[in-house]
Amino acid sequence: MQTTTLSFANMHNHGELFANIFRARRQSFIVQNRWELPEALGMEFDQYDTPQSRWIAVHDDGQVHAGVRLTPSTARCGIYSYMIRDAQKGTLGGSIPQELLWDPAPVDPQVWESSRVFVSHEIPMQDRRKVHFQLVEAMVRSARDQGATRLLAISAASWPRWYRRCGLVAQAIGPVMFIGDGDYQCVSIDLMAKLH
Repeated sequence: MQTTTLSFANMHNHGELFANIFRARRQSFIVQNRWELPEALGMEFDQYDTPQSRWIAVHDDGQVHAGVRLTPSTARCGIYSYMIRDAQKGTLGGSIPQELLWDPAPVDPQVWESSRVFVSHEIPMQDRRKVHFQLVEAMVRSARDQGATRLLAISAASWPRWYRRCGLVAQAIGPVMFIGDGDYQCVSIDLMAKLH
């Protein structure tokens, strides 16, 4: 397995990998989780999939096993910025509660958002931890390469246990809230802390 960070500037170097990320996202979020999200041509996408974002794939022979999207908190595209900030401002129409943060969402070149995190349901349980670690390491490395010192994410409320296992140092920045299919919480991940 390998990890690749994709952007609009380099996607042409990686064949079908960019499209395969969106196909794997559709399988994970629309087919498996039954979320109501935009889709076309067998791919899931949204308004944050712009040239401002980066996409990380854990893959093998074009098969995407896991992925994550990174978006700068300074992003702008029409009325949209990044998902957490737009939810707080009410731009998303209530699909994510506005009260998800205790403080105003930051706009800072050193703060990026991590979203659309998935691991394929086809990965056997004995391999999932390895895939998670590869994804987290690539996410941290890619975010740091973009100048980020902090990542924001909406995570399952069980995040403290999972993040510690992955060597991430994080803190809650909002209340635990029920969103869609479970309890979630916004967290801030310190990218300056060392991974184990």
